[in-house]
Amino acid sequence: MAKRARAVRWGVPVAAVAVVAAAVGTGPVIAAVRGDQALPDRTAEQLLADVARTWQSGRMPPMSGTIVETASLGLPSLPGLTGLSGGPGPSAASATSLLSGSHQLKIWYAGEDRFRLMLPGEMSETDVVADGDTVWLWDSAANKATRLTAPAAPGGGHGGGHSGGPEGGFPLRPGPASPYATPEQAARQALKAAGSDTAISVGDDVTVAGRAAYQIVLTPTSADSLIKDVRVALDGEKLMPLRVQVYTKGAAEPAFEVGFESLSFTAPAPENFSFTPPAGAKVEQETATPPVGHRPEAVAEAHDRGSVVGSGWDSVLVTSLPEAPVRDVPAQQQDGKGPDGLDAAALLDGLKGAATPVSGQWGSGRLLRTKVVSILITDDGRLLAGAVTPEALYRAAGVKG
Repeated sequence: MAKRARAVRWGVPVAAVAVVAAAVGTGPVIAAVRGDQALPDRTAEQLLADVARTWQSGRMPPMSGTIVETASLGLPSLPGLTGLSGGPGPSAASATSLLSGSHQLKIWYAGEDRFRLMLPGEMSETDVVADGDTVWLWDSAANKATRLTAPAAPGGGHGGGHSGGPEGGFPLRPGPASPYATPEQAARQALKAAGSDTAISVGDDVTVAGRAAYQIVLTPTSADSLIKDVRVALDGEKLMPLRVQVYTKGAAEPAFEVGFESLSFTAPAPENFSFTPPAGAKVEQETATPPVGHRPEAVAEAHDRGSVVGSGWDSVLVTSLPEAPVRDVPAQQQDGKGPDGLDAAALLDGLKGAATPVSGQWGSGRLLRTKVVSILITDDGRLLAGAVTPEALYRAAGVKG
């Protein structure tokens, strides 16, 4: 069986050409700005085309390195998030910890089915080790090893095959609070957000992890966006994302940054992908769950959770609040938390407590403002959120669905 036809592709996520094509095809304003003498000059169009070809090939070079994520979002301390998990994978980092401070992720990559991710914790570590069709999750704090298998497809065989799909990376689950955040994933999301309300230019060349890099700058043109710009550093030789920085208006330092602190394109030693559960460890077998975007029922679930008002950088999520805290849950969840460890009732109470009373023609409610996001909880039972000014939320609140 050809390697690309393997039933389950466990590779690190890479974006398809459609993502970059969307950024160009929707008509952003692209400026042809310079590079430096350290790298050959390239326009924004040329760099986007280069990245598209690199991602379309689906091949990443062998590498090892350390990724550092730093976040300073200005969020208050909210109950209900502690212990939030992204599903199969490291549990050492809670959602709240990933939304502030700095965190490391070590990576060894030899191919789409041979890689290792290690998330250091305090006196512990959590690993994802993939070697061919064998994938282990190791949590040293819990002294537990979990061997993952692919889910069965409806028509027989195994699920999870992507047939060259754009987001690969199963079982890695992308998300804003995912401990698997990588420059590749962040760059994919940034370019996906770029549309006709985005000016795209080439900034000054930078050095990331000792490597010369181009810098694509995505600047929202909307006055309602809280984002000043997003800067994507591309390796000058490999043309893969090395770092993504998100700057908010009026701030000198990035509110969010994920990038390589160290990086080597030397093939990792084979022993990095060998794992045997230690003596005395609890060993479990689980069926891996594909990322949300790869499940057919996810479309219906997303529709039930709400709608989006506006587009691009001005997008506002509008969803209904639960009528009452959900307590009718299975025995293993009788603490009131959902399957991902989220205590929705406590989180909602925390949001309301940290928010300020507001009112207008749209109605009344409570507003929470941070550097990156604005959240409006209306008295008629809606929650609106977006990386926009409060005025944009008020307009969205006035739109009757």
